[in-house]
Amino acid sequence: MFDASQPGAPLALDGVWLTLPSAAGPVEILRGLDFTVDAGERVAVVGPSGSGKSTLIAIAAGLERPSRGKVRLLGQELSRLDEDGRAKLRRGRVSLVFQAFHLLPNMTAEENVAAPLEIAGAWGAARTAREWLDRVGLSTRLRHYPHQLSGGEQQRVALARALAPSPALLFADEPTGNLDHDNARHIADLMFELSAQTGAALVLVTHDEALAARADRIARMAAGRVEG
Repeated sequence: MFDASQPGAPLALDGVWLTLPSAAGPVEILRGLDFTVDAGERVAVVGPSGSGKSTLIAIAAGLERPSRGKVRLLGQELSRLDEDGRAKLRRGRVSLVFQAFHLLPNMTAEENVAAPLEIAGAWGAARTAREWLDRVGLSTRLRHYPHQLSGGEQQRVALARALAPSPALLFADEPTGNLDHDNARHIADLMFELSAQTGAALVLVTHDEALAARADRIARMAAGRVEG
């Protein structure tokens, strides 16, 4: 096993298990999983449905607690932090993009991107939001609400929202899964280009082998473990 306290790694999981109860008895979702991501590294996580890919992100981001094992995120051992502590650790430093866009329906594109910045107390949140929406090609859609945007446009807003705080680590869980081929390719291009520009490490869960091949490394999951 690698050392979960190694310096310079924004993310390290060491011997992580997640066991959940069920009517038929305990179900092991993750089974002694080891996984690490270096600073600025882009890692694609692939594997069949039910292999634990999305659970890996939930555990790694501190959204869910493992049954046992160590998770070290941005230098902090997550087991030592309560829910508020984990939220504070993520704020402005860890971002997530999902297959579902999770935009606030009563906010414009600009407001959706600016909101996390304002919560974090960032100066000039509205200006930063406009700059990022311009970078993803939506400078003419600032005042549009999510229902007025196409699926590809909504995912670009979500990507701008995720990268605007300049996070150290970006998690993306099937970010192109709900998009047609052209929009999926455009979002993938933007995600890799912008993560490279900002230096954010990227953990990308995808079923698309062509998309995974663009990463620096591919981690293949099966039965709750990373096999390579």
